[in-house]
Amino acid sequence: MSRIIQIHPEAPPKPAPGEPCNGCGVCCLAEPCPLGVLLSRRLSGACVALRWTGARYQCGVLTAQPRGLRGWLVRRWIAAGQGCDCQLEPAGKP
Repeated sequence: MSRIIQIHPEAPPKPAPGEPCNGCGVCCLAEPCPLGVLLSRRLSGACVALRWTGARYQCGVLTAQPRGLRGWLVRRWIAAGQGCDCQLEPAGKP
């Protein structure tokens, strides 16, 4: 089954699974993480918290710079620092 998601043309290429996140946005454009499910109120499609910064995608919740326990929970829910776990592989441009 193929899916079509709109990725910003200047987004970095998706890293290999396990490699550090580079802000490609593929995972969050395809489906929200557990925190994104709560914010987006959906299980598929782009997360409403996803933000394009001009060079990469970032989680809008993290860019709000939560601190302390809240910041830890946000980073844990979005798996920040865990490496790419997205199994989707983008196809080339048409």
